[in-house]
Amino acid sequence: MKKYNVAVVGVGVVGIEMLRVLKQRNFPVAELRVLARSAREIEVDGQKYGVQAISADAFDSIDIALFAGTEGEKGAAVTFAQEAVKRGAVVIDNGADFRMDPKVPLVVPEVNAQDVKKHKGIIANPNCSTIQMVVALNPIHKKVGIKRVIVTTLQASSGAGKSAVEQLKEEINLVVQAGFDCVQVKATNKSMPQQLAYNCFPHIGSFVEGDYTNEEWKLVNETHKIMHASGIKISATTVRVPVRTGHSESVYIQTAKPLSADACRKLLAKAPGIILVDDPKNNLYPMPKDVEGRDEVFIGRVRQDASDKKGLWLWVVADNLRKGAATNAVQIAECLISNSK
Repeated sequence: MKKYNVAVVGVGVVGIEMLRVLKQRNFPVAELRVLARSAREIEVDGQKYGVQAISADAFDSIDIALFAGTEGEKGAAVTFAQEAVKRGAVVIDNGADFRMDPKVPLVVPEVNAQDVKKHKGIIANPNCSTIQMVVALNPIHKKVGIKRVIVTTLQASSGAGKSAVEQLKEEINLVVQAGFDCVQVKATNKSMPQQLAYNCFPHIGSFVEGDYTNEEWKLVNETHKIMHASGIKISATTVRVPVRTGHSESVYIQTAKPLSADACRKLLAKAPGIILVDDPKNNLYPMPKDVEGRDEVFIGRVRQDASDKKGLWLWVVADNLRKGAATNAVQIAECLISNSK
């Protein structure tokens, strides 16, 4: 089996997960370089990795470069992606910088794996909340067509990075120390715009056009690009919730043709990358605590709109660091090497 020289850029929560996923999926790595702003040594699951300071020359002889992306600011890919491509690497970028570039494929392998072949050196990994939603939508759209989607996301703290997880942890400890007599606390480590412990708030990203956040517009624009279906009407509300890892989504779908809830369940159960957990009478439905560390998209609470035979509800949950970021990026790399055979 041919092996590839791989670089992982960034050692935050997504970069660490990329190292973990490469190992767990037995990706054919010849040489692995871990790059970040400064040189140091890190340990992941008992294995030590030497981290090199990133530079253009660090991409010499690299075949595939996985950029972990940076929340809330321009990622390293803006500075180094073209340097990596010049040296013969294919860049898979988890950041937002290239997602809507018409020359850059935006890929979720279960949905549009064929788009990998269109790359000109850079492939973009979609937003975490978009990834799990399109995996759920795609089989339904192929079967009966989708006209409209209304989605509310309930997004975990880890989607905002390690510092947000630390803020949640500190706030929870402060509330517990107060004996639950006061649930309003002030953390010293504050990376999110509001307190998250024992709270939730509808503010992810920055407020832009129409008083939507840019996170909400990502769900619209990225879904259109990935599914090649700009005619689908999409409206979103994104909410940060006090969960460590695992994004949940309440998704309402209006289809072009009727699809019963039972038929929808059967369709989803056979679709790639999906696990159906839908037995509400026995309290079985997807929850973030159960999907952490998993690579699949979990779907439950499938039901028909009681007032519209073309309306369906889904509850969609996935690990935002795995399928929402690292696993999807490695799956793109797997598509790349499969196409090269």
